Amino acid sequence: MNVDEAAGVFTDPRAYADNERFYAATAVLRRESPVHRVDHPRFLPFWAITRHDDVMEIARDSQLWINAPRPALGPRSQREGAPEDIPIRALVQMDAPDHPVYRHISADWFKPAGVRKLADRIAELAKRYVDQLAEFGGECDFFQDIAANYPLYVIMSLLGLPEEDFPRMLKLTQELFGANDADLARNTENSAFMETMLDFFNYFQKLITDRRANPTDDLASVIANATPRGELIGELEAIGYYVLIATAGHDTTSSALAGGLHALLQYPDQWRRLADDPGLVPTAFEEMIRWVSPVKQFMRTATADTSVRGVPIAKGESVLLSYPSANRDEDVFEHPDRFDVGRSPNRHVAFGFGAHYCLGTHLARLEGRALYAELVPRIREIELAGPVEYMETLFVGGPKKLPIRFKMA
Repeated sequence: MNVDEAAGVFTDPRAYADNERFYAATAVLRRESPVHRVDHPRFLPFWAITRHDDVMEIARDSQLWINAPRPALGPRSQREGAPEDIPIRALVQMDAPDHPVYRHISADWFKPAGVRKLADRIAELAKRYVDQLAEFGGECDFFQDIAANYPLYVIMSLLGLPEEDFPRMLKLTQELFGANDADLARNTENSAFMETMLDFFNYFQKLITDRRANPTDDLASVIANATPRGELIGELEAIGYYVLIATAGHDTTSSALAGGLHALLQYPDQWRRLADDPGLVPTAFEEMIRWVSPVKQFMRTATADTSVRGVPIAKGESVLLSYPSANRDEDVFEHPDRFDVGRSPNRHVAFGFGAHYCLGTHLARLEGRALYAELVPRIREIELAGPVEYMETLFVGGPKKLPIRFKMA
């Protein structure tokens, strides 16, 4: 394929559901046009950045490259009306000086020391879900039955939401991130995205009211009653905080857990290696995150005329940072298309980099390591029980169906 055909993967949700196509295309771009202009009638123009070092350099400079007004790739109609169409303001939409102030609100909850306090509880939950796996009688859909629910339970409990609301939050998350997937989208109408956002808005508006009247010791109360710059947090910022944590806070981890198991089943020698040496679980989960790269892209906009790899980029133009491509960069990773549970070093950028480095990185690692530390020793035999399907998306995604057949100890 030529470079323009290759660049089409960034505007085609189906490409992210076809790993072979996507990685073949981005390999062409890394080799022949690593800074490539993309023009598509549905999207405002942008430059696709596919090499690891360029992604890192842009992410590192949050003064030259800012998130607003275009934090992620979306259809032209949405981008032109973004302030009116998306009635919240989340961390991913913020730049300095606001971003560090608002990020600080929940920072202590997600720092290593804060996450370590959850270690025993997460280990208990990991055991609960592996025990549940055993109850399926040797066959299940690992994504839908296990991977989608375990990190959901963790993050919703952290927020302090009632357990009866967890399925609703899962459905809304899948409608939001799966808006381009016929199996997951609410409907095919142009209004579907806004309908989902409105449901989030209404739910979290009630939560703010409740936590301000009846504060507890959960993260939802911390956010609702935060006073950045000495004043109570605005409703749009609080709801944006909730939506970010209640969606990306579990969906990305679910994708890594399920996509990681799929990789282990595609590379049975790596499953045997991990089973023989459980001490590899931490590096194995890092490799799963690199391999899946659940967040497909974020965008940055230049605040001044500049260049990337010698290609001029004008002030106001936007770049798309392709994390899956960066994580297969031949200049950084030895045998990047090989799944290696012992890969070290592993300089993946699946959690982003710089000022917007993923807030939940340490929690995701703890969850992933706990589940696989519990799962691998208890599996005696495991194989795919049908075709694996990946989400059609432009932003966040991974497997949506992972049928397995297994025997447990």
